[in-house]
Amino acid sequence: MSTTPAATTAPLPPAEVVALSVPGLPEIGPGDDLAGLLARACAAAGIALGAGDVVVVASKVVAKAEGRAVPAAVREQALDEQSVRLVAERGLPDGRTTRVVHSRSGPVMAAAGIDASDVAEGTVLLLPADPDASARALRTRLRALLEPALGGGAPAVVVSDTSGRPWRDGVTDFALGAAGLEVLDDARGRLDRSGRVMEVTVRGVADEVAALADLVKGKAAGTPVALVRGLDAHVGDDDGTGAARLVRTGPGDWFAFGHVEAVRAALGLGEREVAPPPIAPGGPVRERVARAVDVAAAGRGLGGAAVSADGDVLAVSGPAYDVGAAVERLRAALWAERLEADVVPGAVRTVDGEEVVDASVAVELRARERA
Repeated sequence: MSTTPAATTAPLPPAEVVALSVPGLPEIGPGDDLAGLLARACAAAGIALGAGDVVVVASKVVAKAEGRAVPAAVREQALDEQSVRLVAERGLPDGRTTRVVHSRSGPVMAAAGIDASDVAEGTVLLLPADPDASARALRTRLRALLEPALGGGAPAVVVSDTSGRPWRDGVTDFALGAAGLEVLDDARGRLDRSGRVMEVTVRGVADEVAALADLVKGKAAGTPVALVRGLDAHVGDDDGTGAARLVRTGPGDWFAFGHVEAVRAALGLGEREVAPPPIAPGGPVRERVARAVDVAAAGRGLGGAAVSADGDVLAVSGPAYDVGAAVERLRAALWAERLEADVVPGAVRTVDGEEVVDASVAVELRARERA
């Protein structure tokens, strides 16, 4: 006979959590002993690393040490190679495109995290290939460097990066890789202050740590490393599950596509089969209608229906079934352009008192701004 586990009381949070900037780290190059340089920088700053600390390292310096720089001339090829799938794509005014992709390094982010800032002229920097493995390697090296002072213990390590967020302006740091840190604090089954059992609360501890550390790090200041103290309860001796488990993809991902890409996927278009819409919303209705026609005609196509456009008016003609299917494809494509359409039926003739729709149906769609 099975029993339901009794609800537990939530542990008290730490009274204080402190973030310390670690100055003095030199410029990092391929093959450098990043953990050794980090330990020396801490010692020079009078910071004694403890087994309950969390060392937060910007992914850029990890990638530099791992030799992840590539020529800027092959950036687009590198972006293709580093992308698992396209999430959203928009056209820039200068003719280039910007893409949000699910990257091979794990996270969903713009340009697969490829960065052109603070790198050697003519190069761009890829994310670490396996951020959790990078975090584990750094922690292993720190463990060896800090023996016997810590008795075999080691601070946790978080490899952080910066990303935008849906529905929120501004960027924030998140945990790209982690070792030795409880990345999620699952509060489900605990009691809240009212005695109710919490059912959905799972705190993203590693991301919170990365965001806190970012407040004392800085590209311009040349301080890519910070130390977070006070979270001993979340730091373990083993390396843990890593930050890869924080990435939500697959069936649990409600936002696998941008709204434009979702419509295009539903209409049977392949990735990048037609040009992306501009990054700035809106624009002339005529241009948006023309783009919607291109989208509707791609993928599974319009069958035997013919479509002609005159500004915001679309005329659709052909066999009745094909016209009906084309109208629905066009309406979906217009919706992705923030337009909707009134459908005006084609000609109906009377034969012996009965209304008959011509086999060759003519329908008009009159597009307007979607409310």
